[in-house]
Amino acid sequence: MSVQLLGLPQDNNSSYLAGPAAAPAAIRDALHCDSSNLSTECGLDLGDTGLWRDAGDAPLAGLAGQAAYDGIAAALIPCLDAGPTLALGGDHSVSWPCIATTVERWPGLSVLHLDAHPDLYDDMQGNPFSHASPFARLLESGAVSRLVQVGIRTLNRHQAEQAERFGVDIIPMREIERAHTLSFDTPVYLSLDLDVLDPAFAPGVSHHEPGGLSTRDVIRLIQRVKGRVVGADLVELNPTRDLNGVTAMTAAKLAKELIARLHRDADPR
Repeated sequence: MSVQLLGLPQDNNSSYLAGPAAAPAAIRDALHCDSSNLSTECGLDLGDTGLWRDAGDAPLAGLAGQAAYDGIAAALIPCLDAGPTLALGGDHSVSWPCIATTVERWPGLSVLHLDAHPDLYDDMQGNPFSHASPFARLLESGAVSRLVQVGIRTLNRHQAEQAERFGVDIIPMREIERAHTLSFDTPVYLSLDLDVLDPAFAPGVSHHEPGGLSTRDVIRLIQRVKGRVVGADLVELNPTRDLNGVTAMTAAKLAKELIARLHRDADPR
């Protein structure tokens, strides 16, 4: 069973800057850049096309709100039929339909969310589909059994109240050591917002939030978190803010490690 790669070029739910709609293309360019190769740190060579398949981009042009949500879900379903899927956003709003669709295959799904922001707003700028609200929407639905957020360093009063309301386990940056022993008893969906990284490692994001993780910190979490990872997304690259393509290359590196983890956990024997 091969890992599926699906691009979700959407950024009309961004609250600050447009740009992440161009991310899937930028990440693909970095994946295939001659400055590197398709080997992963565990030894998988993603040059072997039997290990993964690029399913292209979901047709989201001109879609917003519920129509975009439905378009993402419709594009994801055949990918999930073929294998575990890594979705490339796009802004973080794409995680709502991705996780809601994945949980239909994996009841009791837990979510590991790596981000500078908790994305728990009940109402951001009057847009229920906002990239600042996907986890509020998911928790309201009762679709996921557990949400663990790692790297948070922007927790305001409203989102702290939301986290308490929904029983979210937040591991802020000041307590990051707790993340090293994370363990899940249920299948896990990993949602990775690139701004969990310190801007020194990922300047090409819309929301620069100093004091974040290093690239190695994130790779370590991808490789070592205990549990079966059955789906993932990688979001919030903004190529218009990037410097010399460094964030796109970082995103490509993380995408390779996510594909390797999904491939490993597809057959956890």
